[in-house]
Amino acid sequence: MKFKSFLAKPFASYVFKQVKRSMHQAVPDQEAIFRELLKTGAGTQFGKDHHLGEVKTMEEFRQAVPIRDYEQLKPYIELIKEGKHNILWKGKPIYFAKTSGTTSGVKYIPITKDSIPNHINSARNALLCYMAESGNSRFADGNMIFLSGSPVLERIADIPTGRLSGIVNHHIPSYLRKNQLPSYETNCIEEWESKLDKIVEETIRKNMTLISGIPPWMQMYFDRLMEKSGKKVGELFPEFSVLVHGGVNFEPYKSKLFDSIGRKVAAIETFPASEGFFAFQDSQHAEGLLLNSDSGIWFEFVPVNEVFNENPTRLSLKEVKVGENYALIINSNAGLWSYNIGDTVKFVSTEPYRLIVSGRIKHFISAFGEHVIGEEVEYSLMKAATENGVHITEFTVAPMISQDKGKSYHEWFIEFDNFPADMTAFAQQVNENLRTKNIYYDDLITGNILLPLKITPVKKNGFIDYMKSIGKLGGQNKVPRLSNDRKLAEALQPWLEN
Repeated sequence: MKFKSFLAKPFASYVFKQVKRSMHQAVPDQEAIFRELLKTGAGTQFGKDHHLGEVKTMEEFRQAVPIRDYEQLKPYIELIKEGKHNILWKGKPIYFAKTSGTTSGVKYIPITKDSIPNHINSARNALLCYMAESGNSRFADGNMIFLSGSPVLERIADIPTGRLSGIVNHHIPSYLRKNQLPSYETNCIEEWESKLDKIVEETIRKNMTLISGIPPWMQMYFDRLMEKSGKKVGELFPEFSVLVHGGVNFEPYKSKLFDSIGRKVAAIETFPASEGFFAFQDSQHAEGLLLNSDSGIWFEFVPVNEVFNENPTRLSLKEVKVGENYALIINSNAGLWSYNIGDTVKFVSTEPYRLIVSGRIKHFISAFGEHVIGEEVEYSLMKAATENGVHITEFTVAPMISQDKGKSYHEWFIEFDNFPADMTAFAQQVNENLRTKNIYYDDLITGNILLPLKITPVKKNGFIDYMKSIGKLGGQNKVPRLSNDRKLAEALQPWLEN
């Protein structure tokens, strides 16, 4: 055992015990965070506008502060950008995390001195929990990829501003810097394919032990490595043992990623966003991600079918139920108040509180009242793929609406790594899987309102080429799983199989 992994073990054990202790006091921790947020928030411009100094209970808070999205928060962000202090949180943010929104254009999410530990320590805790549980500390001695957006930050109102991953790059502990790849210069490359080629060049002969990124990016990286070396990734990096992922559901990518590696490695899932680091996988043996209940964020949960109501039900942690889909609402020491982050979650356990990310509020299909969500389409496709030995590279689903009764259907655009032996039978299987997951979809098929789904194959690298064509290749950009219109379906036409 080398010096670094030797030192990491006792620290991992210490953190693991802390995480175990806090997971069993999640509700009192949440209540304490609520009180702390109120105490600080009352002195801000937002707090004065919403009379937070008069609020004593969670119910009074909900009456005072409605749920909002970025557009509704934007007037306060603009005041911060003008150089004003004490607007959403005390003082001013130490960073703006710059992120793209579908309706708001560029969004500027504040990160404060109080909130930055949530982003840094949560990723660390996920790794240390794995280390303590598994006993594997060897990866700490090898090279690790913490791929980020460019760490070069611009300044807005004298506040350093950039992609969250680029900001976090500045906070990687010094004891890991020596092991970190790619180099700072390579991370600063903006053009994704040039950056990827340079990453391959820098890492192909290194002792890579941990690789971190969103699954589509990792698959592109693995494909380039295999193309250049003629070897599976696990053969190229014999000490590679830990894969850290987040940003999208892992299941659609899992089979092909592990096939590219050529063997199993430990996979650690995380749930980070520009607005906060919400949950992480604390165990290789338990389903779901442990909610970050003691990290400066007070969570609220809105039943998905009420999310667009004027006065939806807003639940605290102690009120949630296993198996229900909730929109995730956050209040944080970054100054985000009753902020709808756009993700939906489902608890798989309440002792402790573990969840899965079930989809995006805006990513669903309900062109006919079926309200099909991401979790359902991913399950339906991956079950059929596993049973048929098929690997999926990427996919998206859109409605095909016909004016003739009984002629409408869901069209699935799928890029296959290997095609099913019988495409018609495969489509039928996916369709039946979806019927078992969504009773409304089943009713529409039974009632001949919808035809069974149809699959349209996409050419190899078609989704990559599409993302490149719209300037969204690489980084944290993701292909939407579901649409309620045909915009993405039409845009994919040049990359469909003939």
